[in-house]
Amino acid sequence: MSQDFVIQAFPRDEQGRGASRRLRREERKIPAIIYGAGKEATPISIWHNELKKALENEAFFSHILTIDLDGKKESVIMKDLQRHPYKLLLTHADFQRVEKDHEIFVHVPLHLLNEDSAPAIKTFGGVAFRLMTEVEVACLPQNLPEFIEIDMADVEMDQIVHMSDLKLPKGVRIPALQHGDEHDQPVMSVSKPKGVKDDNAEDEAEEGESKE
Repeated sequence: MSQDFVIQAFPRDEQGRGASRRLRREERKIPAIIYGAGKEATPISIWHNELKKALENEAFFSHILTIDLDGKKESVIMKDLQRHPYKLLLTHADFQRVEKDHEIFVHVPLHLLNEDSAPAIKTFGGVAFRLMTEVEVACLPQNLPEFIEIDMADVEMDQIVHMSDLKLPKGVRIPALQHGDEHDQPVMSVSKPKGVKDDNAEDEAEEGESKE
């Protein structure tokens, strides 16, 4: 992992809507919970702006995070995040504990590599259409990738890249693929934009007209 994320947390004794509203309004914190690994769920609170700033980094969502609660540190992943329906405010966060010998399920971003220099795009005028921006993977915590790359240099014009085509790091799998081919969803494709004529087809048409 290229970056460490440490979240300062505080015990949360009062619960309920009223307590949560006071927490957000008076202390500038949001309620959260840590659960999993066979332990009791732990209600906590965390600084709103600290979490909001961390979320600006895409890597935050696909990293093992560290929660520091009164000096006691726990390794977790973010499993859910609730936001205000129309204000730019976070309202609640769920964190799941991780164990080194137990698989975790995490949504990992998809990155396009060599998009500008890919022959299908640079030479033939194709455009990359992203059908998915992330994919859920399963792996042990130590094998969690920050992102998964799709090398555009290997993608041809009019090709559709499916989940089964992704090159996964060692120890990483896509759970959806275990449920049959119908779950092998397309993640991206390369084709010419609508309304753009194929040069080869146009040349062939002109050649045919000249022979008449």
